[in-house]
Amino acid sequence: MSVLFSPTELGSLQLKNRMVMAPMTRSRAVDNLPNDLMAKYYAMRAEAGLIITEGVSPSPNGLGYARIPGLFSAAQVQGWRKVTDAVHAADGKIFVQLMHTGRICHAENLPAGARVLAPSTMAAEGEIWTDSRGLQPHPSPSAMSESDITAAIAEFATAARNAMEAGFDGVELHGANGYLIDQFLNTASNHRTDRWGGSVENRVRFAVEVAKACAAAIGAQRVGMRISPYGVFNCMAPDAEMDSLYERLITALNEVGLVYIHVVDHSAMGAPEVPLAIKEMIRAGFKGKYILSGGYDLARANADLDANRGDLVAFGRPFISNPDLVRKLREGIPLTPADAETFYTPGEKGYTDY
Repeated sequence: MSVLFSPTELGSLQLKNRMVMAPMTRSRAVDNLPNDLMAKYYAMRAEAGLIITEGVSPSPNGLGYARIPGLFSAAQVQGWRKVTDAVHAADGKIFVQLMHTGRICHAENLPAGARVLAPSTMAAEGEIWTDSRGLQPHPSPSAMSESDITAAIAEFATAARNAMEAGFDGVELHGANGYLIDQFLNTASNHRTDRWGGSVENRVRFAVEVAKACAAAIGAQRVGMRISPYGVFNCMAPDAEMDSLYERLITALNEVGLVYIHVVDHSAMGAPEVPLAIKEMIRAGFKGKYILSGGYDLARANADLDANRGDLVAFGRPFISNPDLVRKLREGIPLTPADAETFYTPGEKGYTDY
């Protein structure tokens, strides 16, 4: 049997195969609430060994995109319970990805009283979609105060507890792709001179404190983290200390005892390739499971698993238009192409009608 379809363990979970459905923003959460349509979408893909949800905000301040869900209110917890019940009824396992968007945000997308916060005041380049006013430039965020940082860490921990109440099997902390945790890691967005910026030790501090808080809340074996070394999405940029920064981060996350690290490599989509040396450093140094991601097909997935480059493989876009992706890959059935025009539009078209 192909190693991709062989069972494995993730903490205390038994996974039926090593295929992971990658987190993908789909913007179907009207009023930031999970709904029946989303429950159907995820349940249709429960053949994956593990589903990781779209980015879900732990805070009103982190709802930067239109129609993304949260996990900070009782109504959101109830909505997610519909999703987890549907996935578990289909014999699936599901982690929620906690994603605070930080400066990748616009006030038009936020609820009343929420604020655009980031490590420093630099706005991201480019524009962001708002349902009310169309494309708008990214605003200049407010630099987070010490109390803002303390509050944000607590929000992640509360969202992790809410995830357990909602029936999730665990949480993934989104430390990649230029969102809040990554904004602290990266010198393109972090110009702080206090204990949260400057040195490698200071820049990893927010990621580590969030991981510690969530592990204390629900147990480290239910917490993973996604990272994107050398990533350039959302105006991130590598610096001379990037290798040592991720080495320090991995050491600290080992001390917390996280169940997995999920490494983003978007070179298949035109981004710069993640250097092999840093992937090998993370693989050799991290004690938990390693989730590979980035443009995988069956042959490459099996080759990298056989070579022990990782333990599980995440597939993203193929799952959008192939809810039965596991079966199709196992049986050699051609894949249905996805309609990019419906990736982020409301409703079932391009979502549950494949």
